Amino acid sequence: MLERYESPLITRYASPEMAAIFGPRYRARIWRQLWIALAEAERELGLAVSEEAIRAMQGAIDDIDLERVAEIEAETRHEVTAHIRQFGEVAPAASGVIHLGATSAFVMDNADLIQHRDAMRLVRRRILGVIAAFREQALKHRAVVCTGYTHLQPAQPTTVGKRIALWIQDLILDLETIDFRLNHLRFRGARGATGTEASYLMLFESDSTKVDRLNAIIAEKMGFAQSFGVSSQTYTRKVDASLLSALADVAQSVSKFANDMRLLQHFGEVEEPFEEKQVGSSAMAHKRNPMRCERINALARHVIVLALDPAITAAAQWLERTLDDSANKRIAVPEAYLATDAILRLAHNVAAGMRVYPEVAARRLGEQMPYLAAEPVLMYAAGRGGDRQQLHERIRQHAVAAAEQVRLGKPNDLPERLARDPEIGIERARLERMLSPEAMVGRAPEQVNCFIAEWVDPTLQRYKHEIDTERPTLGV
Repeated sequence: MLERYESPLITRYASPEMAAIFGPRYRARIWRQLWIALAEAERELGLAVSEEAIRAMQGAIDDIDLERVAEIEAETRHEVTAHIRQFGEVAPAASGVIHLGATSAFVMDNADLIQHRDAMRLVRRRILGVIAAFREQALKHRAVVCTGYTHLQPAQPTTVGKRIALWIQDLILDLETIDFRLNHLRFRGARGATGTEASYLMLFESDSTKVDRLNAIIAEKMGFAQSFGVSSQTYTRKVDASLLSALADVAQSVSKFANDMRLLQHFGEVEEPFEEKQVGSSAMAHKRNPMRCERINALARHVIVLALDPAITAAAQWLERTLDDSANKRIAVPEAYLATDAILRLAHNVAAGMRVYPEVAARRLGEQMPYLAAEPVLMYAAGRGGDRQQLHERIRQHAVAAAEQVRLGKPNDLPERLARDPEIGIERARLERMLSPEAMVGRAPEQVNCFIAEWVDPTLQRYKHEIDTERPTLGV
């Protein structure tokens, strides 16, 4: 039995892949990559960094002893110094040049940006997997007619596939935001203690061209097309805020889907997967609770709230930097990615395994259908030259009277009332044709086909090598 608290994001929800990105070994390896890139660039530009030193660093890049790092940090009270010394112990030929000219932010901030990039790419992959799963369901159920709802009150019918298409569209909008953020993600580079590059200018004997070249070489080695135009000791904390805002966008979209699923499962029209031996309630054995979607809503709420953390941090920074960002970033940034990873894996699992019950949807629609005659009758009568406002009032009066009949336990007679009203002037046969489910869904099935062809398939084709096609298996 564990005696210390461990984050459930690690033990229960997020994938090992996302957890690894924010793990200490992954981060330590990025720091070593940065130190190697710095040393290679400095050697290329003429500083006294030997080829032997670079080979020693390259050979020891994975010789990371986190326990030894912790021992050194306990003595020095400085995390970066501890890693520098442990790297020097396993690469002694490079000990004298590791971190040459750099400040702690060189490894810490550049590594933060790389972790953002790697984690956001994984988020994008997860989104694509959800979209691909939704695509199949949207096409399969594009013509399954169901009651539409506005204000959670019965409204004009739609189709299950059209509803799924709306869920997809939100995720495509999120992809666009993520692509923008990734395409505009900049590298901090080697900027010195306050961003003035003074230490590098001294190393290169006042040659600004070499300082610029140093930054360009390191950025290219670390896979960045551009760097910030200026920097203080740190990259602007607005970057963290903007990236977590993008994650909050994803959380909003997935939570909306999960809320819809919970409502539809209550109606009996759609159901999230339920495993053979799954228990819905410890007391009520019949229950099939939508626990996956409830978990999505819970974790999405956490992501949305976490987006506020880096926004406040960005607003609170002083001058060239203060350290009140550090503890916050260590918690808010990883947790936002871990929780987003979890909700997307849950969403993929639900989307791929969701069950649709057309017969239930048809029965529920049939119960509401008489009320739904109001709008098509209004369009028909107004289209024949009737006064739209007067017709609306006539139909409203009939609908209120019919609703009162239903409350008294009598059949809904709204269609008969409408057909008998000479001011409306509609024949019963025409009214019945209007009330057919296929007539009342408008272009919904066609809209699904067009949306898939014009938006979804091009998106999936563009990222065909990134898509998670396999339905995720979930833990507890």
